[in-house]
Amino acid sequence: MVELPSGTRSAQDAAAAIGCMVSQIAKSVVFRTIRDQQPVLVLASGCHRINETLVTRLLGEAVEKADAAYVQETTGFSIGGVPPLGLTRTMRTLIDEDLLQLDELWAPAGDPCAVFRLEPVHLLDLAQATTCHIG
Repeated sequence: MVELPSGTRSAQDAAAAIGCMVSQIAKSVVFRTIRDQQPVLVLASGCHRINETLVTRLLGEAVEKADAAYVQETTGFSIGGVPPLGLTRTMRTLIDEDLLQLDELWAPAGDPCAVFRLEPVHLLDLAQATTCHIG
């Protein structure tokens, strides 16, 4: 685990602090399905903006970005520090196919100022994620 300075709120800031490419930052963003209010975790490359319309199409159900209270309740972690595993409850997880093309990734480690290094194949297995195009 690597602790980051408190000013690393963006993927760009985190990559600069770690000394890696922005694409190697695995962002964890929680969405909520509109109809069933179910959480969905999206793991995306730090250089991609997550397209909600695309996520809706992939799930076959409309989604919205979850608020801080919902993220804390469903994952056990605060926004900015949601790790890709060890969540409070099981949820559907999508992973950006671009992350799987890299040799190493850096993912949130439970705190907005902490990350850990892992190989993409391990992230895919540990998160039990569905691979898709996110950006």
